[in-house]
Amino acid sequence: MTRQLAGTGTLLRFALRRDRVLIPVWVAVNALMVLSMPKTLKGLYDTPAARADLMHQMATNTSLRAMVGPVFDDSVGALTAWRVGVYAGALAAVMSLLVVVRHTRDEEESGRQELVSSGMVGRRAPLTAALLTAAVANTALCVLIVAGLAGQGAPGAVAFGLGVAGAGMVFATMAAIVAQLTESARLARGLTAAVLGAAFVLRAAGDSASDDGSSALTWLSPLGWLEDLRAFAAERWWVLLLFVAAAALQAVVAYELAGRRDIGMSFLPTRPGPAAGRLGTAGALAWRLQRGSVLGWSTGFFLAGVVYGGMTDGAAGLVGDNAKAREIFQRMGGQSGLTDAFLAAMVGMLGLVAALYVVSSVLRLSAEETSGRAEPVLAAAVGRLRWAAGHLIIAFGGSALLMLLAGLGFAVGYGRQIGPVLGACLLQVAAVWVIGGVAVLLFGVLPRGAVAAWGVAGAVLLIGWIGPALNVPRAVLDLSPFGHLPKLPGGGMEWGPVLVLLGLAAVLVAGGLAGVRRRDLEG
Repeated sequence: MTRQLAGTGTLLRFALRRDRVLIPVWVAVNALMVLSMPKTLKGLYDTPAARADLMHQMATNTSLRAMVGPVFDDSVGALTAWRVGVYAGALAAVMSLLVVVRHTRDEEESGRQELVSSGMVGRRAPLTAALLTAAVANTALCVLIVAGLAGQGAPGAVAFGLGVAGAGMVFATMAAIVAQLTESARLARGLTAAVLGAAFVLRAAGDSASDDGSSALTWLSPLGWLEDLRAFAAERWWVLLLFVAAAALQAVVAYELAGRRDIGMSFLPTRPGPAAGRLGTAGALAWRLQRGSVLGWSTGFFLAGVVYGGMTDGAAGLVGDNAKAREIFQRMGGQSGLTDAFLAAMVGMLGLVAALYVVSSVLRLSAEETSGRAEPVLAAAVGRLRWAAGHLIIAFGGSALLMLLAGLGFAVGYGRQIGPVLGACLLQVAAVWVIGGVAVLLFGVLPRGAVAAWGVAGAVLLIGWIGPALNVPRAVLDLSPFGHLPKLPGGGMEWGPVLVLLGLAAVLVAGGLAGVRRRDLEG
């Protein structure tokens, strides 16, 4: 067994060096989201009566409970775990699956793993190094959460930190299994993300059916385990054993599968595609590569629109006479009525998430280039700009499609103000395209630093999500392109900022394409 792990330490150091930007950004965004909550919640629910009213509202409002889960105690720590627990666990899961797939299936797909394995490297060393890298990231996140929330109660902080890290490791080991089953890193990420989405849906369905987390559907989801750990509310320490057992069992399965296949192979065969017809152009190939991602994101945005639309009236009731909660919604969604402000805030949140899609889609160009798959395409009668344009049309057109479907989802869930809400959703596209333009520019000019586009998207998400709650200065909010958009529905339409954002996106894309045209390909 020792020989099969030879070289693990070296591969771990290499992986941490490669992820020296990716991991700190994800950890920082997640930790800041969690640690910003106590101060916000103290201001929002500063009296026992306000906290009691919140608990009553959540016990009776099934749609909001499906979104953020049940409340188990009225302390600031318990409210923090309630408000951000599910999302912190989900972000940790996304970070973990990206890290594991990157250092397993991505390495095999690019051919680097075969080169590395020709040296003194054990058969299971790459998988071990990938899981240890994910463990390092989740440990860092856990330490930050525990240190930041210790003032709310050390036992609760430890439980919450371990729960978030545990959720991350469950999906890290899940990704390790999927990476053995599939031949494509893209498919491995997509399937693991689909499992995460199913876990969120199960948790939401269970929480809507029960106000105390006792539903069987909740217990089927690792995100539900994080809730039922009940951090800061008479902790159930035994729930941590579920995370340990699931991660250990999945790790054993992943190791067993890794020992039964050749490098570059998989247990699920890849279906060969046609060489003509639909794949006769670079654009058709780009669509073939990204259609699964577009379909998954589109479904998610439509369902999110339905859910947010359905909870609009309930959210107004939850805020009630809480002036500070009303103020936060108005900072996020404008100074219109509370319902319009809530709709604008939710539309803006979906726009921030759409920025993650456009970065992911643009960076597909980087994956195609570094894996060597772009070179055979460009060796034919296909220019670099035409090759890049195929992927960029899907990235930028796909983001517009996501917001359109989100608007249609709001129409189904809310059923009123269809035109204004749909227009508000489409308005977000201008800011989303600016983030996409930044990704294109980085890919074209600094291809090895293209991953920094995730840092830009993460920073914008952090500003948009946490900034209004912390009442940060307007100058900080203006660092995000979303801060310059009109707050619709309810606010006044201003075309000037929208046109400026569209022009800026065009300039960024043009600069990136000029770089792609002039530089050497990365191998």
